[in-house]
Amino acid sequence: MARKVGLSVALVLAAAPAAWPAPVLMSTEWARALCAAWNADPVLTRQLVESGWVKNHAGRGYKVMQLYRQDCPDSPRIELRVSEQDGSARCVYGGAAESKLDSSADYLMWAETKRWQEMGRGEYGPMRAMFFNRLQFEGPRFEAMGNMGPFESFLLLVGKVPGDAASCPAR
Repeated sequence: MARKVGLSVALVLAAAPAAWPAPVLMSTEWARALCAAWNADPVLTRQLVESGWVKNHAGRGYKVMQLYRQDCPDSPRIELRVSEQDGSARCVYGGAAESKLDSSADYLMWAETKRWQEMGRGEYGPMRAMFFNRLQFEGPRFEAMGNMGPFESFLLLVGKVPGDAASCPAR
């Protein structure tokens, strides 16, 4: 009997997260989930250390990436901070944008919602997205070009982290 109850509880708990709504795409809650997904991605955590990307942090000890949905003009930006920890490029903060960007080290990226979704599904990578102005980008371009594999992995995370795109993030 106890075994049946335990199995029933496990099944209910396994199904419960599916009943919870996904956070709004590019909201602060979604940014926290994106940060956790970053830390689970071996391409991002390893290759961005190997290339030296994570070391270009303007003396703060972390790089900043701010993102937003272009078709949500009144919504706040979100921010990821990435720092080298134990030989890995780890996301140490995901949430509301708080940092002043340094254009020699940090990134600002924006696109229409449908473009974020297309990139997240892997329909095209960062080179095509930038060439056709589907992804707008400010930051150290040569550094980004030298890290296209990790950049593509980052864009794919947008599709891996559940997010509700039916509404814009609220202030």
